[in-house]
Amino acid sequence: MNKKKIINDPVYGFITIPSELVYDLIQHPYVQRLRYIKQLGMTHLVYPGALHTRFHHALGAMHLMSLAVETIKSKGQAISYEEEEAVMIAILLHDIGHGPYSHALEHTIVDGVSHEHITALLMNNLNREFDGKLSMALEIFNNRYSKTFLHQLVSGQLDIDRLDYLNRDSFFTGVSEGVISFDRIIKMLDVYDDQLVVEEKGIYSIEKFLIARRLMYWQVYLHKTVIAAEQMLVKILERAKELSFEGRNLFASPCFSYFLKNSVSREEFRNDPRNLERFTKLDDNDIFTSIKVWADDEDLILSTLCKHLISRNLYKVEISNEPPPVEWINDLAERVTVEFEVSDDDTSYFVFTDTIRNNAYSVGDGSINILMKNGSILDITKASDNSNLEALAKTVQKYILCYVKEIRDIE
Repeated sequence: MNKKKIINDPVYGFITIPSELVYDLIQHPYVQRLRYIKQLGMTHLVYPGALHTRFHHALGAMHLMSLAVETIKSKGQAISYEEEEAVMIAILLHDIGHGPYSHALEHTIVDGVSHEHITALLMNNLNREFDGKLSMALEIFNNRYSKTFLHQLVSGQLDIDRLDYLNRDSFFTGVSEGVISFDRIIKMLDVYDDQLVVEEKGIYSIEKFLIARRLMYWQVYLHKTVIAAEQMLVKILERAKELSFEGRNLFASPCFSYFLKNSVSREEFRNDPRNLERFTKLDDNDIFTSIKVWADDEDLILSTLCKHLISRNLYKVEISNEPPPVEWINDLAERVTVEFEVSDDDTSYFVFTDTIRNNAYSVGDGSINILMKNGSILDITKASDNSNLEALAKTVQKYILCYVKEIRDIE
């Protein structure tokens, strides 16, 4: 069987599957599951085109990694065939630990278990299944391989993951502010003293990349209507878990039902392989099918929130630089008790506060290093003459107040 397949990608054109091992990994259920997990959670309720999946992203990142490796090799850096295949496997599999709706439900279905941790566990499983052929990819992924720059290509502040998702997300949302010069950035990559660097003539492309990242967070990932939809999804799952813990037998697929009824810890994920296998059977379809059924549930809170999400009657979201006034929050909570006749403890499903953060760049945390013409290495914030980059290195925190729209007009 010919496994050197070509895939037509809407962003990059034709993508070549580089080896039989990579083909077999793409065919594996762990990777195929990503076809049914949207890359941007509930963002399609704001940008209707944002229906691309984690599978699209994995293939796109693999393609960009092949271009990056070719560039670095062309500049005299020795990268063996085994290393090239391993780093492409590491980027292909970097998201297989994501659960339904990607980041939206990361800490709701399972508590305190990050998608990175689940990814590492699944990669270990695959390595056993493929007779140790993923050992080098695992070392690169976990930053234990001798060539540090290979890990930086997979996970860093200028990694291939970010290059693809910014480019892909801007393409499918239609938000042009996210468009980056990914091809020029890749052409400017080099390695100096085992660290990934960017040639000085690529400074402006990096500036654009960082600004695009900041704008995409405010305009797409942290758009207030996206926040409203994803917070509603989280609250639905919280209510479903609360009812399940109380003994209710809610409609759900078998594996989803298991996670509703059980709080699975990090240790239980590691020690009981059945938990991991149950997790790999979940995707967006499990969640939304249940939400459609729960819209008619006898529990007022669960059914109301599910109906609201299905009809896109989302929370009203107010974003501010200061915490919202306590008096205003209390007033809204009182309106909730009048409108929905729920207890004080349950008002938090209808009115609540939270914070959001936007940090485009972190100085010192795997910095983006510029290789200057004189041979010196400078952090991008020092190498650039753009004073705005200093501001991008600061974390911006904002406060959000969410509440159901029905209570706005209650006196």
